[in-house]
Amino acid sequence: MYIDQFKDVMSNCRFCFMCRHLCPTGIVSGRESDTARGRALIADTIRMHPEAINEADFVDAIYRSDLSGASRCHCDGYHDGKGYDEIGLQLALRRDIVAAGNAPEAVKAIAAELENSAAWEVSKKADLLFFADPSAASRPAVGTAVAKVLGAAGIDFGVISGGCIGKALNVLGFVEAGTAVMKKFADFVNSTGAKTLLVDTPAAMDALRNDFPAAGIELKCEVKCTASYFAALAADGKIKFANVPALQFIPGDYIKNYMKCGCSDRLLKALGAAVAPFGTNTEESYCCGEGALVLDKLNPSLVALMVETVKRHAVAGVKIAVTSAYTANILCAAGLDAATLTEIAGDSVC
Repeated sequence: MYIDQFKDVMSNCRFCFMCRHLCPTGIVSGRESDTARGRALIADTIRMHPEAINEADFVDAIYRSDLSGASRCHCDGYHDGKGYDEIGLQLALRRDIVAAGNAPEAVKAIAAELENSAAWEVSKKADLLFFADPSAASRPAVGTAVAKVLGAAGIDFGVISGGCIGKALNVLGFVEAGTAVMKKFADFVNSTGAKTLLVDTPAAMDALRNDFPAAGIELKCEVKCTASYFAALAADGKIKFANVPALQFIPGDYIKNYMKCGCSDRLLKALGAAVAPFGTNTEESYCCGEGALVLDKLNPSLVALMVETVKRHAVAGVKIAVTSAYTANILCAAGLDAATLTEIAGDSVC
């Protein structure tokens, strides 16, 4: 089983309560099975009794996870090199569930939809291409903002649009299908001859920078995130920002807990906004399931509970800045004033 490579994680996490306060699903549900410890207990039970992978409650618990990465990122064992990779364990267990033919029907339907969407087109040939993946495309204001910022800097660019690039398939446990889609996307991008691929969605950035190389898939262009790219343009004096509103900032799961990237901070500094931290501490995730990519489709009632947590920390009259379109869409649908950093940059460029 794929979980066998994470025996140390199961052995240690199943006895540890230290990250319970960092499990967003566990916080809102109160269920032990929605914590890192609970998931490790499930995995270890399946390791010892493989037939337990047929238990519907076990499978449901693993697909309820938000995959925020907060527990792993702030685990002492993970930071000192002992490798308590509870996210890796969860992804391995999902892969085992899929291999056993036990993926829930809702999960299989989403995976089939994702795989069928794996086709792309490019608006024109250019050295710089912006990838309007499905998440970014779900908020037209993102594409508009990219065009405004690049236009203000006098930069010519084309747009790649289309479907899944494999990340969500991998997250759901359909790794073979995900790898095939990743190879297909790399071949498409490489065929354009672009020198730089500009990416707005943090999950897509994580895939292109980490998942693709790990799978031995090469992109011939440089991959850059919009936040870092915009910040560099501002530092070089090619663009300026003005009239940026005061913000509350929610650091994204993929930016903070996966890539540990400072790109958002660089853009916030370039914007010159008055920024207030969000929530009670810097370790918790308030991204409403961004790490799991499709949690809003699999378990909308669970995501709705996470939104209530965000509402309790939101300050009236202050815009909430987020790093992903996923989180922005969920918060806006709940009536909160939220926007991605890219959108805020587009509204403020001059």
